[in-house]
This record gives sequence, C-alpha cells and structure tokens, in this order.
Amino acid sequence: MDTLGPRIKELRLEAKLNKAALARRVGVSDVTISYWESGAIKQIGHERLVALAQALNCPLSRLLEDEGSHAPPLYLRSQLPLPWEDGKQRVIELPVEMVPGQNWDAACLLVTPAPGEQFDFLAEGDLVAIAPSDIFRQPGLYLIEDDGVLTIRRVSQGATGELVFQREGSEELLPYTPAFRLIGKLVGHWRVQPL
Repeated sequence: MDTLGPRIKELRLEAKLNKAALARRVGVSDVTISYWESGAIKQIGHERLVALAQALNCPLSRLLEDEGSHAPPLYLRSQLPLPWEDGKQRVIELPVEMVPGQNWDAACLLVTPAPGEQFDFLAEGDLVAIAPSDIFRQPGLYLIEDDGVLTIRRVSQGATGELVFQREGSEELLPYTPAFRLIGKLVGHWRVQPL
C-alpha cells in the first residue's frame, strides 16, 4: 500500500480536483488529503476508501492495486464453477487496517455479484474480498456451497463447537449438513453509498 498516496494524488489530478474539493466530497479536511497523498497517514478505513473511489469516480480496486497490475473484480454467480477456478486470477493482499476485526492472513480475491445475481448480505455493486478456504477460523460471512448452489451465510459455532449457518434477516440457525461446504471467508466488504 506504499503506492496508495501517489495513486490518490494521480486520480485526484485526473479528476481535475484540488485537495479542498476532494476533501469536501469525501468528508475530511484538505490537510487529511495531503497526509494521505504524502503517506503520512497510512491507515485509511474502508468507509473512507469507498468514499474516495466515489469522489474520484473510479473503481475501488484501482485504489487498492497498482495501475500496471490492475485486475477487475471477478463476477460471483450462484452456480458453479467458482470464478477463480481457471487459475488465471491474481490474488491481492489486504493490509490489516483495511479489514478491522478480521484475523486472516491469506491472500484474497476481489469479487462482486454478477449482474442479475442475488446473494444474502450483498447488494448489486458491492465489492468483497474473499479468502478461498474450506476451513472455519472465526465467525463471520462465508461463501458456501449448499447442495450445489453458492450462497453467503453467517457462520459461527454452536454451544458444542458445531458449525451453524444463518441467512440474512433470519434468527434461525441452520445446523451443518453434508450438503454444506465452506468455499471462502469474506474478509472485506465495501458498499457504494450515494453522495
């Protein structure tokens, strides 16, 4: 992320914005913009990164990766195969400060719901970082295969250590069945908010 500051400046200049104009759009001071661009502040929360992407009218992935290594997010569909199974997709490393509350050290892939696809916990245009894994390491949102269909479920452990699954908006805890298979942990989630 050492290149994030210069990238913010480059994108700001491309957008023909001065620091004060960008600061107003993001909801911070122009001094903060200066600190971000110079690298004096290295930790930028994911809400601010989303706001920066909106203000600069660019995809969030462009802020997160070098221009030369830019990889668009993969489209997530409810039917197999997984979008990264062709082996040609590049992984990204997310700094700890971008995924607060996560204890995950694996590489991730940027994914967004494919047009027309519906997933619990995700809206159209959301960007998520998924760490492919079939291992449960901590409670949270996971991409799972449920009897051949890909879904997102909140996964935690029950009182006796068994895995339990929860749908969005439901209090019902679904017990583990052989039809469930963990595919990956959602370690980052960004949603575009209207300005």
